[in-house]
Order: sequence, then C-alpha cells, then structure tokens
Amino acid sequence: MSGTEVLLAVVLLVFTALAWLLTHNLATPGMRLGILTGMRPMAPSGFEWTRFGFFLFTWLIMMTAMMLPGITPFTIGVSRLLRNRRAGTGSVPALVIGYLLAWLLTGLAAYACLRAFDALAMAGSATAARSGAGVLVAAGLFQFTPLKQWCLVHCRSPMALLMRHGQRAVRSRRGALLVGCGHGAYCIGCCWALMVVLLAAGMMSLVWMAGVTAVITVEKVLPYGRQASYAVGALLIGAGLVLLVLPGLVGTVA
Repeated sequence: MSGTEVLLAVVLLVFTALAWLLTHNLATPGMRLGILTGMRPMAPSGFEWTRFGFFLFTWLIMMTAMMLPGITPFTIGVSRLLRNRRAGTGSVPALVIGYLLAWLLTGLAAYACLRAFDALAMAGSATAARSGAGVLVAAGLFQFTPLKQWCLVHCRSPMALLMRHGQRAVRSRRGALLVGCGHGAYCIGCCWALMVVLLAAGMMSLVWMAGVTAVITVEKVLPYGRQASYAVGALLIGAGLVLLVLPGLVGTVA
C-alpha cells in the first residue's frame, strides 16, 4: 500500500477506537443486558422522542465501532481508484458517510425490535429465554440461506461494486455517498440477523459487541468467510436449541 492508503487505514482505525471508547462511556447498565441475559426493560413502556433520539445516536456510534474495520479494504480501494483517475480524495469521506447512513436507517427497525424484547421480558424470564433461543436459531438458520451468502459475496468482493459504480464515486461526492449507501445495503443484508442477536444479548455489552464484530470481520475480510459463516450458524442453532430445552440457563445478570 502507498503512504496515503496506510494513512487512510490508520485514520479509520483511530475513528473505530474512539467509537468503542464512546460506546463504553454511553452504555448504561440496562443497555448492556438483553433477553438472553435475563434482562429487565431498559425503559418504561411508551414512545418518547428523547429516548428514541438517544438510541439512534448510540446506534450510530456502535455501527461506527463495529463496521469500520470491515470496510477499510473497500475504502482503500476507492481511494486507489480516485488516485489512478487523478481525481481528488474528497469522495472518500462521502463514501464512509453513505455507508454509515445506511446503517443509521436500520436503527429504526432496531429500536422497534428492542422495544419488542422489552415486552417479552415483562412476560417472564422463561418466556424471554425461549424467545432469545428462537432468535439464536433463526439467526443461525439465516447463515445458511442464499440471501446471506449472496450479500456476503458482495461484502467480500466490493471491487465488483467499484467496477459497476466507480465512475459515479469519482465524479462527485453525491455519487460516492450513493455508492457507500449501496455497499452498506449489502452489509445490512449480510449482518442483520447477527445484529438482532446482539440486541437480544445486550445492545451495548462490549463483550457481545466484540464477539459480533469479530464474526463480521472474519466473514467479510479473512479467507474462508463462507465456511466461517456456516460454522457460526451451526453454533447459533446449537445454542438456541439448548436454551429452548433448558431456559433456566439464562440467569439475571447484575
């Protein structure tokens, strides 16, 4: 890699580290728990704009922390394309913003999902545990679906997206923003089930966040990503089936 590309990678990783630190500082005890840990509802029932706005903000910080490592190769590829075309590098920030914007929009569904988990927690620990087990099994099964593997191929080979839409990214920041949104959409299609598992396990638990981030990064960046996704799927299904039979394994976490 050139010096510019190394610098870009360092900048992205610094932003990642800052996002992890901010996540740690923002997380309340209730936001580190989920129905897979015997949680209590994180907030009273009903909709409040303040609570919703805070959730979206923390969701964006979380996605920055978890997703930037996985898109670093893609971002470097765009930077290299811009340099080869003798274009400015101003489109690179727009690309990253577009990617994170796509994930920010998923926060709307994530908030609804979290409120549903709150309601399940109110129904009792056994109901919450079995619901969490269902989430694990469903997420595990998704790992084997053609949709998961199709999105994973695009996430692992973003150069196809660059070849198809690279000119748009070169021409304008708006084009780069749209390319970033497009790449984000593939990643959402690939990772949404794992994010639901994170919401069930503890949205801002650094341990669970690190685990899910590691899975996503391995799937998207390292060799044998498809085999890794299958292994994770089998693990999730196995854990879910055990929890369905033995819901008492879920205990209250202080």
